[in-house]
Amino acid sequence: MVPVPTAPSPSPAGPTRATGPVPVRLPADAVFLGLARALRAAGLAVTADRERVFLTAVAAGDAGSRRHVYWAGRATLTSSPADAEAYDAVFTAWFADDTPTTANRAQHPPSVTRQAPLGGDGDLGVAADEGEALRATASEQEVLRHRDVGSLTADERRTLADLFATLRPMPPTRRARRPVAARRGRVDGPATLREHVRRLGEPGRIVHRRNGVRPRRVVLLIDVSGSMSPYADSLLRLAHAYVRSTASGTRAVTTEVFTMGTRLTHVTRALRERDPDRALVAAGRVVPDWSGGTRLGEALGAFLDLWGRRGMARGAVVVVFSDGWEREGPELLAEQMRRLAGLAHRVVWSNPHRGKVGYQPVQQGIVAALPFIDDFVAGHSLAAFEQLIEVVARA
Repeated sequence: MVPVPTAPSPSPAGPTRATGPVPVRLPADAVFLGLARALRAAGLAVTADRERVFLTAVAAGDAGSRRHVYWAGRATLTSSPADAEAYDAVFTAWFADDTPTTANRAQHPPSVTRQAPLGGDGDLGVAADEGEALRATASEQEVLRHRDVGSLTADERRTLADLFATLRPMPPTRRARRPVAARRGRVDGPATLREHVRRLGEPGRIVHRRNGVRPRRVVLLIDVSGSMSPYADSLLRLAHAYVRSTASGTRAVTTEVFTMGTRLTHVTRALRERDPDRALVAAGRVVPDWSGGTRLGEALGAFLDLWGRRGMARGAVVVVFSDGWEREGPELLAEQMRRLAGLAHRVVWSNPHRGKVGYQPVQQGIVAALPFIDDFVAGHSLAAFEQLIEVVARA
């Protein structure tokens, strides 16, 4: 567990203090990740993406140089010059000269932590080597959560597939027309009167009611063209989590999933399989245009004509997963996005490049769609998917 100071003591430290080696007491990633979280606790707007960029910047240079770490953090973890004072104070407190180092902690035995292997087919309750002792360190799963899913190896993808089971998508809600009984709220006159009649005129309890809520439909449109093929597997696993979380119970299905490439394919039924791997295989059987071209405008038009205008998109939260590369002209995509925004309660666009450093939405498709998007979010990592789930739940 990385210690996070909640109230670092003020210090006149600044760039001139950022010299000398960085004291090492924990694995380097844990130390630097702890610094980022301490800055967040101090009030700086340090997001998960900024943490990842900071770790990348530190790893690109001399991680043992305090000056290098200082400027890497100053460039990636602060938003404006107004953050400099708080950054200096936290940085100095975190790397204080009296911080115990490896040398003066040598007399204490290191804490021993038994960790389960990350492999998918092993026994998670038994370590592979009983004698292996690992230091408490930043979780490998935590690091994997922030990795770009398009750059993972086959083993890392298998590990990430297990982590998708931890996602708990919650559908957004809308106000129901019919009120429901409640302990507090408006007095339900007819129900109160019926209660008095049932008691033969004797005064009974006062019945209250309040406005009920119902889940709002979520529609997922997933681009499976060639430029999105590294993310297609993860996006379908996310869609499977949505379908499984909203299809349980007796309520009507509130999540619908389509794939978009050179044609539009409805894959909700295939994703209702309980096992995610079997669900992806079933979806693969019905999608004929994997890694093909991109015709976003035509696909959106087909969705609106065949399903959207008939009720599926009305009042729904529609999430489009795409990088915005459009083979056809942007005029058709802009027209279909305008139609979609007129029907949907909220339009969310998740772009895998949105969370990368230096990304600018300059593709013709994105430029055409942006005026009709309510939320433009990243979609490149498991952490980004978790943030997307929160955005959809609040819609």
